[in-house]
Amino acid sequence: MGNKFFTWLGGIGFFLLGSAVFAADAEIIRVWPGKAPGELGKIGPEKVEPNNPAEKNSTIRLTNVSEPTLTLFLPKKTPANGAAVIVCPGGGHRILAWDKEGTEVAEWLASQGVTAFVLKYRVPARDESRRWLAAVQDAQRAVSLVRSRAEEWKIDPTRLGILGFSAGGETAGLTALFNEKQYDAVDAVDKTSSQPNFAVLVYPGGLTEKDQPKLQSHVRVSKDTPPMFFAHASDDRVTPLNSVLLYAELKKFEVPAELHIYAKGGHGFGLRPSSSPASTWPARCAEWMKNMGFLQAKGK
Repeated sequence: MGNKFFTWLGGIGFFLLGSAVFAADAEIIRVWPGKAPGELGKIGPEKVEPNNPAEKNSTIRLTNVSEPTLTLFLPKKTPANGAAVIVCPGGGHRILAWDKEGTEVAEWLASQGVTAFVLKYRVPARDESRRWLAAVQDAQRAVSLVRSRAEEWKIDPTRLGILGFSAGGETAGLTALFNEKQYDAVDAVDKTSSQPNFAVLVYPGGLTEKDQPKLQSHVRVSKDTPPMFFAHASDDRVTPLNSVLLYAELKKFEVPAELHIYAKGGHGFGLRPSSSPASTWPARCAEWMKNMGFLQAKGK
């Protein structure tokens, strides 16, 4: 698996130079049948700021998102194994780092045989007191939607994960933690569970109190919380305590979890190659998903 991953890294320039906002042949699915919950039409037109190839960590930036979508990435060169993952890009609930923490990640997942969906969730935040709310509503609906159409996409509804970076990591984490929807049901899709079967949180933010080292009151673990994988850098300006404290809470409830804290790496490294050990997290994540049984059909 590791060799396959590093072979993929050798071609990463293709993704950096060739990524479009949406692949021409990608299927794009609307998350909501109408307006998303609480939308009042006060957000301006959706904006796309292209990346700058001259900058190493440049990214396509999306903002003013009011119509959430899922962009589908099917495995092509690797046989599909039935697993699926919804990817939540970061961006501080202001923008979405669309390629660096979205489409590039979906391409990597597809190379592992995983059916991937990049979630274009609402930004900027609508509720300053709960900046996560609109994003989590969109993510919960996305989980229910994908699970309700599992047969169509040939995926196992019991091996559906969510992966997020930074604010997207917060979104992924809360979606995994909440066992009740944060919105009123709008149609039959919402009868399907909105809780993923596993979560991958990469340098998540927003889970701890700003002025003290403890989890926020709405970040609650139970014995029914799904397994989680964490990757964070010790020198991240977004404190790694977001990952460490949630990991510790998961262990209190005997929820399977794996935590990787790298000495250096900063914030926003995505999965692009670098000299930092933090850039090896995708290989560790793939190993974890395999060891947990998420990459293998039941009975095999």
